[in-house]
Amino acid sequence: MSDALAAAIDTDAVVIGAGPVGLYQVFQLGLLEARAHVIDSLPRAGGQPAQLYPDKPIYDLPGIAACTGQQLTDALLAQIAPFEPVFHFGQEAQTLRRLPDGRWQVATRAVHALGGVTLRARALFIAAGTGAFAPRRLKLSGIQAWEGRQLFYRPPDAADLPAGRALIVGGGEAALACAIALAESGRHTVTLTHRRDAFQADSTAIARWHALRTEGRAQFIAGQPTDFEAEGERLVALHIADHQGAQQRVALDALIVLQGLAPQLGPIADWNLALERKQLAVDTERFATSAPGIFAVGDINTYPGKKKLLVCGFHEAALAAWGALPTLFPGRAEPPLQYTSSSAHLQTLLGLR
Repeated sequence: MSDALAAAIDTDAVVIGAGPVGLYQVFQLGLLEARAHVIDSLPRAGGQPAQLYPDKPIYDLPGIAACTGQQLTDALLAQIAPFEPVFHFGQEAQTLRRLPDGRWQVATRAVHALGGVTLRARALFIAAGTGAFAPRRLKLSGIQAWEGRQLFYRPPDAADLPAGRALIVGGGEAALACAIALAESGRHTVTLTHRRDAFQADSTAIARWHALRTEGRAQFIAGQPTDFEAEGERLVALHIADHQGAQQRVALDALIVLQGLAPQLGPIADWNLALERKQLAVDTERFATSAPGIFAVGDINTYPGKKKLLVCGFHEAALAAWGALPTLFPGRAEPPLQYTSSSAHLQTLLGLR
């Protein structure tokens, strides 16, 4: 047995994606007594609703007049808690291979660190939405050599970042919050750059940022990065062009790029699964892909009549869990359909008895 196999974690099912549909997939698997491990490239659960509109109301969920993306995430996490799923955050599913016994082995890599996990399961559920969310990177050839050393795509903790000159690129809430935290720490000289002097953040954060600038504790440069300078093993400066094309050299010790997140299909595109317009083709009985034991639910899949709605993703997750039963538990008779409102067995699984 290879070291990779020996170190692998065995489970019933692997769910790729911890967005709302992925979390509900865990719930449906739990009701059928299937253990699940969940992989997500983001540092926490919630997917697109929690990342892109955590405070924005959602109005089209059954029986719920309104709830925010974060409230929905919190409710789903509470719902699946009795099933004790294991989360692997900050991990991107990289390689997939079929084992001789018919199970699937998924190996991940850490998004912002070294290491990864290897999981083995009879069934794999891909609930990756429109793809794994990845930071929008600077499009400057060669600058990736400093990633993780002086170049960061996640907000660092002010106490962990060495004192010095911090240059932050971005105009959203995360960029502004990072600039404020570093400026208030008193250990960093802070410069924020964005294409224009306007920010997508709440009024309190914007007011605080303007106050720090007025106090001389931070500065702003309007423009776009065009090039960088390095001396030996050190990244020392970024060149920024304003709207007239004039260049400004900004010296730095740390470069923090917070330009938002973008979904990418990533390694899934190389798994030899049938694709239609960068989406996984599935049937509408079990939501199975072209590979046995692999299912796809939510925005990642496509089929005739597909609608990209949360409620449809929840429906798909329920049918996928039931459709996977012969794969999850070979030889076991399919259990009768039970209802959480009346089944003592399901209520026991949910910790209600």
